[in-house]
Amino acid sequence: MTEDAELETRLLAKVPDGLFIGGEWVPGTSGRTITVTDPATGDTIKSIADASVADGAAALDAAVSAADDWAATPPRVRGEILRRAFDLLQERRDEFALLMTLEMGKPLAEANGEVTYGGEFLRWFGEEAVRISGRYGVNPEGTGRMIVSQHPVGPCFLITPWNFPLAMATRKVAPALAAGCTVVIKPASLTPLTTLYFAKLLQDAGLPAGVVNVITTSTSSAVSNPIIADPRLRKLSFTGSTEVGRKLLERSAQNVLRTSMELGGNAPFVVFEDADLDKAVEGAMLAKFRNIGEACTAANRFIVHESIADEFAARVTERVKALRIGRGTDEGVTIGPLIDSDAVTKAATLLQDAVSRGATVLTGGSALEGPGTFFEPTVVTDVRSGSDILREEIFGPVLSIVRFATEDDAVRIANDTEFGLVSYVFTRDLARGQRMIERLQTGMMGLNVGVVSNAAAPFGGVKQSGLGREGGFEGIHEYLSTKYTLTPDPFGA
Repeated sequence: MTEDAELETRLLAKVPDGLFIGGEWVPGTSGRTITVTDPATGDTIKSIADASVADGAAALDAAVSAADDWAATPPRVRGEILRRAFDLLQERRDEFALLMTLEMGKPLAEANGEVTYGGEFLRWFGEEAVRISGRYGVNPEGTGRMIVSQHPVGPCFLITPWNFPLAMATRKVAPALAAGCTVVIKPASLTPLTTLYFAKLLQDAGLPAGVVNVITTSTSSAVSNPIIADPRLRKLSFTGSTEVGRKLLERSAQNVLRTSMELGGNAPFVVFEDADLDKAVEGAMLAKFRNIGEACTAANRFIVHESIADEFAARVTERVKALRIGRGTDEGVTIGPLIDSDAVTKAATLLQDAVSRGATVLTGGSALEGPGTFFEPTVVTDVRSGSDILREEIFGPVLSIVRFATEDDAVRIANDTEFGLVSYVFTRDLARGQRMIERLQTGMMGLNVGVVSNAAAPFGGVKQSGLGREGGFEGIHEYLSTKYTLTPDPFGA
């Protein structure tokens, strides 16, 4: 066994293989296991417990039992636990980065970046825990005093996706804990190991039993539906597809749950004729190929002015040809595997549809033979209106270029989608940039930058890209309820 293989084996042995319920690691009651594979090799890396409906109920029971004590825990204490978790994450950052690379496939350098990004939610919301505030004032009639206070919403159910296994967990767990809520978290069955290891870290940071509970399951709907239907649950937060989000919203309506939904995207990347092309190309590489293109914030449609479209295409093609494909642990690799064979099939199908309608592939365009689920980083230009690749989120390393003639054309093309998560605009014209802020129908925008996510900023979309915000001052309020109290005039007037 090589030194690298021994390191991986030792790390995987540290990751719990059970469910985390009520502060204990338990095997679960189903008798089944989930097999976690390395998408770069197809090899099994670990088997873990597969939760049953009864396990889900037990996890919610634990969260409900711990709710009152955790809500009454002083904000400073809650914040200090999150800060200790942040510090422990920095100490174990190499382990978390390697673990994400093994189960999800992203290059090790990007996994390290996710540790930094994910950790910031622990630090940010640890600081926000002591800043939960209300207000006090005289009512307009002068007959009483108004007190507005904030309180934890109660037990929460958090459902996270596979593409950012650490950051999606910290982005939901940290504000919930800071607000005084207990949680049940269900990670995606494709990448559950990082969340399990994160729960162990929280335990080591001193989090009381039952405040965070983790269930891993291959039967998501069967286990989740009873939790969502339970009247003791007060909040659901989900990151994933719009299709699934709609179904969860329907189920949440029965008990009028507070919901946060971070759903699909179809991000436009608009390059105007006056753009700094060096910056635009650099931004394009970040916005498209970060995380192998498997990000809801990934640019999906590159809308480029006709006067510079050829030069832009040539420049990005040169950069894309230089990307190195391989297992994320190998030195110099910049493009890892897609998460599974379905993702490869989707990328190939969408690309083929575009080509059949007249688009031209400038580089890449093919799936690679196994082992592993790799798809070549691709540039395709002259994509025609009506192509599926312009309507569907490709979630892969395919950069699609559409030409436009006028600013109004660019806005029309950019807004021609039911999604509205993020947009990117490159222009030197500050007035035009301001107009784009006003005109593009997205919840976030990068102006002359290719990455917008930050723990201190509100992350979320409009239209069918979701509800609510994660991160920023806004993020903690998703886990707080507002109470208004009227008291008599203390002066007896």
